[in-house]
Amino acid sequence: MNSRERIIASLEHRPVDRIPVDFGAHRSSGIMAICYAKLRRALGLPHKPVRVFDVVQQLAIVDEDVLDRFGVDTVELGRGFSRDERDWKEWVLPDGTPCLVPVWADLRLEGEDWWIYNAEGRKAGLQKKGSLYFDQAWWPYSGGIPDDLSGLAEAVSSVMWSTPTPPNAGLMSLEALASGAKAFRASTDRAIVFLFGGSLYELSQYLCGTENFMVWMATEPEKAHRLLDAIVEYHLAAMRKLLGAVGPSVDVVLFGDDFGMQTGPQISPTMYREFFKERQRILWGEAKRIAPIKTQLHCCGGVRPLLDDFIEVGLDSINPVQTPCAGMEIAGLKRDFGDRITLWGGGCDTQSVLSTATPEAVRKHVLSRLPELSAGSGFVFQQIHNIMANVPPENIIAMFDAVASYGK
Repeated sequence: MNSRERIIASLEHRPVDRIPVDFGAHRSSGIMAICYAKLRRALGLPHKPVRVFDVVQQLAIVDEDVLDRFGVDTVELGRGFSRDERDWKEWVLPDGTPCLVPVWADLRLEGEDWWIYNAEGRKAGLQKKGSLYFDQAWWPYSGGIPDDLSGLAEAVSSVMWSTPTPPNAGLMSLEALASGAKAFRASTDRAIVFLFGGSLYELSQYLCGTENFMVWMATEPEKAHRLLDAIVEYHLAAMRKLLGAVGPSVDVVLFGDDFGMQTGPQISPTMYREFFKERQRILWGEAKRIAPIKTQLHCCGGVRPLLDDFIEVGLDSINPVQTPCAGMEIAGLKRDFGDRITLWGGGCDTQSVLSTATPEAVRKHVLSRLPELSAGSGFVFQQIHNIMANVPPENIIAMFDAVASYGK
């Protein structure tokens, strides 16, 4: 099996020759740039400039030699673009490590703090001195959901989370996007993940403010429904253009919506079904209509009460499978959902193990999880969310080497 075949087999719950591995194919299976620079040194690999593709979370592009070293089966579509030196500019990470960021990221140092500016010239995100990432600083609908939503696209593009990552589709023709994706697919046998996003709950929060939108769902549901309907139409238009261009060249389309927290869902299953379930059915169904691809949802936290609904409306896989949260125990997830959805994650606890344990303890922890997670296929290994800046590189090596040694 090559990597692409291995990932597709797992998504279709067919036998695989070894556990498939993801590292950096989407924003929550990656690594913060500060840690990535240390990892390359620990692996004894040649020096390469650290390229930060996601400035907000300061996530690094994982280079080909690291993917090879860890037997990674996945890759993110964006790494096939912005390969020219002119696409990048110098910046510096909070610990002083030099790096490169996309040239279109409007980053300005004011005093001791960094700001992300949006296309309107407004401050959209703030990184205070000593912080490791940017926090949102502008919510266009914080004063209320407007009656006229004809300016939704401009409002979406104004928030910090819309800072484009490679490929910057806004600067490319659809023909260039399609041809670039086709050439990238021909260059690799890894499964290619397209980060579409397509959030409903999160995007409403980015526009309105988290607490505002949660209150308005309860107190002004007709306004919340109207905003969500407009967001669906916005996503459908973008999907038909972008996925229509790259669909033949990708294997998985990634959506994102964080419905969970440590103790369970942020909202009740009843409220999820009222506001989001049928809208996700529309989006995920349209994705599969456009291209022969698999769907994936990034959804943190304890979302077990929503999994049946996700599966019913067309979800093929979920990450990051946050097992320490309520209801997310591995045995129960595999027993109740393992033949219907692929668990893309859960392989190593980043909250209590990866950042604090010894390499040997990390190795034992990973190996203790793999028998249940990998039983019957339907599993792709990744740690639970991003590898943070403080994780010892020796622990990362121990984690991936444990997966490689499993079954041998």
